[in-house]
Amino acid sequence: MDNFIDLSHTIEHGMITYKGLPAPIICDFLSREQSRSHYTNGTTFHIGKIEMVANTGTYLDSPFHRFAEGKDLSQLPLSSLADLEGIVVHLPETAGRAIGHALFAGLAVRGKAVLVHTGWARHWRTDQYFEGHPYVSSDAADYLADAGAALVGIDSLNIDDISDGRRPVHTTLLGAEIPIVEHMCGLEHLPSKGFRFSAVPAKVSGFGTFPVRAYAITERTP
Repeated sequence: MDNFIDLSHTIEHGMITYKGLPAPIICDFLSREQSRSHYTNGTTFHIGKIEMVANTGTYLDSPFHRFAEGKDLSQLPLSSLADLEGIVVHLPETAGRAIGHALFAGLAVRGKAVLVHTGWARHWRTDQYFEGHPYVSSDAADYLADAGAALVGIDSLNIDDISDGRRPVHTTLLGAEIPIVEHMCGLEHLPSKGFRFSAVPAKVSGFGTFPVRAYAITERTP
């Protein structure tokens, strides 16, 4: 039997994903009590309303996020987002913040979702999450693009060093039409290989980023 592993943070009212970006506002558009007047006795419905920026929770970046002429969310083929063969690369505890290409050397990444487990998700919803996060180096991004990775994900604040305004990793990966998933969680529950990965956003035209329900399916052991 298959085993589903959720790799996404829950989006909650007032939750800060990235300092400087507003938290989502989640409320009723039509409450159950208000709906009573629209239906027969005993029948109610709820319609919710959410106001948020696209970079909220666990989200996927498409090329349009970085490049005006890049593919937006609606233009990404499902084959680039769903049912991808996946591998997890675990960052050693002794490693520094910058994740170099040596961590990926020798791995068969072509056509696969490459997920980087840093352990930073343990700081989610704390001030520590926004300071000193691990990130992928520019040489590692070059390596992954050249090696043909299909998608790259990370359980950290940003796949780039946010002090570098060039954002070289976003530039390299999205320039190669390799989607990026940030703010993941639960990667410690995945095997290094032998799973399928999916992270599908809403099909929004003119958007480069949107939250996803990222998940993996592993083969359940007997």
